Amino acid sequence: MKLFDLSGEVAVVIGATGALGGALAEGLAQAGAKVAVVGRNAERGEACVKRLTALCGHGKFFPADAMSRDSIRTAHQQIQQALGAPTILVNAAGGNDPKTTVTAERKVEEIGLDDWRANFDLNVVGGVLLPCQEFGPGMISRGKGSIINIASVSANIPLSRVVAYSASKAAVFSLTQFLAREWASKNVRVNAITPGFFPAEQNRKLLFNDDGSPTARAASILGHTPMGRFGKADELMGAVIFLASSQASSFVTGTEIRVDGGFLAQTI
Repeated sequence: MKLFDLSGEVAVVIGATGALGGALAEGLAQAGAKVAVVGRNAERGEACVKRLTALCGHGKFFPADAMSRDSIRTAHQQIQQALGAPTILVNAAGGNDPKTTVTAERKVEEIGLDDWRANFDLNVVGGVLLPCQEFGPGMISRGKGSIINIASVSANIPLSRVVAYSASKAAVFSLTQFLAREWASKNVRVNAITPGFFPAEQNRKLLFNDDGSPTARAASILGHTPMGRFGKADELMGAVIFLASSQASSFVTGTEIRVDGGFLAQTI
């Protein structure tokens, strides 16, 4: 038995057009899965597919907006026709809305409700709920599936400034556990990967100055990370392959795998 062989599996990665989602797609492709690259940006999606092809993987881009149930349903139908029935779903879409970030000029009590809701819609509704509602029933009917959501270290210990993001990522893990409990008897596993700090487009300005030097916030993060560095996107691949594999993680559901350089193990 090959524990980490995903040959014959169809993996859907929503948000694969981003840096972290793209790395997860590459990991699944290297393990043998046929990967559906799903996202809004066609140029980035096709670039991801080219990387998968270069890795001897199988990938195809399907445009979709995770915030739209109709858009996800259309992508689902296209994926089934082109690649087959999905057995793996990775929900990697999400992010932080800058309008919900606490600053010297914006206090928590001054954040607008529409902005709060937009952040939760992005990370919880579009980031997890709608894709699970669309792809979950098919996995349940076939009696096989692995769903992997992307949480955050800020879900465990709320980080300063990113109040709505932290709260929404806590909701992501709560929903992960709920679905894991509901679908366990159907042989559909639901887990989360909890990344630490990985430089990407959405947080680069928070971590680096224009000259490339780390910001004060980055220095604080690194001082709280025992490994003393940021993560690299490809360091998430092992976690996603493990959780995707029905051989390697057949009795694993409702949990999280932290890939954070020890961030959540650090106290004083």
